[in-house]
Amino acid sequence: MVAALLAAGVAMGESNAAPHNALASTGSHLPLRPLLDPQTAAPVPLTVWTASAEVALLAELDRLSQSVVDGGHAPGMAWVLVSQGRLVDARGYGVTDINRRGQVGPQTVFRLASLSKAFASALTGLLVDQGVIEWSDRVQDLVPALLLKDDAGAGHLRIDELLSHRVGLPHNTYDRQIESEQPYPLLVEKLNQISPLCHVGDCYAYQNVAFSLIGDVVFAATGDFFSHQVEKRLFHPLGMTTATYGRDALFASPSYASPHVRSRGRWLAVTPKETYYRLPPAAGVNASALDMGQWLLAQLGHRPDVLPENLVSILHEPQVLTPGEVGGSGWRRERLHAAAYALGWRVFDYAGHDLIFHAGAVQGYRAVLGLLPAEDFGFAVLWNAESGVPSGVFPTALDRRLALPEHDWLQPTRIAKPRKTTP
Repeated sequence: MVAALLAAGVAMGESNAAPHNALASTGSHLPLRPLLDPQTAAPVPLTVWTASAEVALLAELDRLSQSVVDGGHAPGMAWVLVSQGRLVDARGYGVTDINRRGQVGPQTVFRLASLSKAFASALTGLLVDQGVIEWSDRVQDLVPALLLKDDAGAGHLRIDELLSHRVGLPHNTYDRQIESEQPYPLLVEKLNQISPLCHVGDCYAYQNVAFSLIGDVVFAATGDFFSHQVEKRLFHPLGMTTATYGRDALFASPSYASPHVRSRGRWLAVTPKETYYRLPPAAGVNASALDMGQWLLAQLGHRPDVLPENLVSILHEPQVLTPGEVGGSGWRRERLHAAAYALGWRVFDYAGHDLIFHAGAVQGYRAVLGLLPAEDFGFAVLWNAESGVPSGVFPTALDRRLALPEHDWLQPTRIAKPRKTTP
């Protein structure tokens, strides 16, 4: 998929040149590219997946996860694995809070941080399917408060461009202000004070504040709060029984993981901050491993009653290349050949296989989630610490499913440095 985009010249992140727009639709149905362009890439043969291989993988994941918490790399963590339309297993390890010592289980709730963005794009897609809005609608028509320094660009910003971080603003505009407790509505009013990185639609630059304008779009189009719409259209019908929005809802969960930061060589439990909860579309969801299992199955096409297959394809369709994701450390450097952003999702060429992915990070929490659509396989890991070590469990699961050479991804030299804010 990503290789085809490279050949076709789809919008390049960090470029000021006018890109090819992968969403050149004037209606509600977007043109989809073939999964692989036969002129640029040959399909990688599917690996045989047996029951014994699945049992071996579960045993390895169990061993690695226990070693993570036993080694003090995180107070607690949980994961869920789905395959061939089944929720295969979900497990928890360690403690919810270093002081209270409650046990993490499959129903323990964590903050998802930027994994929340995929719920925003899915809700938007459902509204498009119902004719309430269009992908090509101008954001400013629904949210007149949106003003940019590029006046003309503000009037042309489309919903699909908003959800693929092609607003034209510098990376993570106003994240520091959100972290310093400034209110979201005020920051939206001040977007016109920021000099653009490029023209609207012309380049990729990751956003949290601007991305959250999709919540205002939903309210304008439906007359209902964004979080209520997600709960009604996604959480409830999918059976995500412990998924919620907001800090108060986290505290009300029967079992929730407290965030932890490193202090004087030890883990210190802290109170979850309200900051990024003020941006529900970008980073507001709380959920358990079991909840994420239902979400993975839906994103793999097994819940067409909630997420139609054509919509899932649209959500995963690359919109803009993000070559900066290929470098860095850890498994991204060694496994990724190309990268793009879709609608609330990242799309990677993972050793020749399409990987639909996102990561999330807020103070004291980390999360990663990935889908291998061709293999009908999904895996998510959640943990309650500012540590990169647990992330090594994620590529291990992918490697085993794809029969790739073994690596010890939990080694520090193979672990990406954790980010401070939602990635």
